[in-house]
Amino acid sequence: MINTMFLQSGGGAGMLNMVLFAGILLVFYFFIIRPQAKKQKEQTKFINSLEKGKDVVTASGIIGKINKIEDDIVYLQIDPKVFIKIVKSAISKEMTESLKLPEKE
Repeated sequence: MINTMFLQSGGGAGMLNMVLFAGILLVFYFFIIRPQAKKQKEQTKFINSLEKGKDVVTASGIIGKINKIEDDIVYLQIDPKVFIKIVKSAISKEMTESLKLPEKE
């Protein structure tokens, strides 16, 4: 009698597992995948909008002004007579935006 009870309810458990798995996938999509894709899209838009004269910060924390852009290479002026070459992807959007924020007392 107990064995037949488990056999009859076994089909519903498979459906419950599938619904639970689909719910987990939705949570991953909306809380991890979607925001990361949006952030990457904004970073790409920022990198494509770089132009000469903008003050930027690299991912390693170097602050400078863009002097020249050639394809994927950016020439950054960090002092009056000091220039370095970096790749565009090394420029950080978040750190560059924090340069523009006024300091709070």
